[in-house]
Amino acid sequence: MTKYISLLIITLLSLNVSAQGNKAKTILDQVSEINKKYSSIKAEFTFNMDNAEEDVHENSDGNIILKGDKYRLYLMDVYTYFDGKTIYQHLVDAEEVNIKEPDEEDEESGLNPTQIFTLYETGFKFSYIEEQTTSAGSFHVIDLFPLDEERPFSRIRLHIDTKTLEMKSLVSIGKDGNNITIKIKKFEPNVEFKDSDFVFDQTANPDVEVVDMR
Repeated sequence: MTKYISLLIITLLSLNVSAQGNKAKTILDQVSEINKKYSSIKAEFTFNMDNAEEDVHENSDGNIILKGDKYRLYLMDVYTYFDGKTIYQHLVDAEEVNIKEPDEEDEESGLNPTQIFTLYETGFKFSYIEEQTTSAGSFHVIDLFPLDEERPFSRIRLHIDTKTLEMKSLVSIGKDGNNITIKIKKFEPNVEFKDSDFVFDQTANPDVEVVDMR
């Protein structure tokens, strides 16, 4: 589930596939181009998971920072750090940190929040659904459909601001009945971060048990 959620932050078929797909790709290319120009990104978001059949409804706030191929994600009392080489997963309540290298499954599946704005480029079909106007503004609504049938979701729906071309929310429809919604509350580009911000600080957390899985 943690890998699945990471794929979605950072992030991110129709009856008329050709026309709808081309319009969706044009917008997604524009979003990607804008975000590639940022030296870093800081975002705060809300996370909701709902399963109507199981009567499960979970809500949480989270945040993420991105710089190049590095990220730090906080969600549900878990900090996940990636310094470009090593993953540190700090389970706050358990006072434990797991250290590992990304495995081939991670690499092949693109399970990295730094890829959120280029995720659509491979492994998905996409469709422009509509331009939606609400009290919060106007949004492009685009659906992504995974080509890999083994993915745990059948569809990801993106809402993109028509004026700023910022991603505002995504909804993942899970095959297991778990539907996940992520809404961006605050978005800040070009924030200064140190490389040490993307590594778990063992010195500052002497009581945390370290489980090195490398």
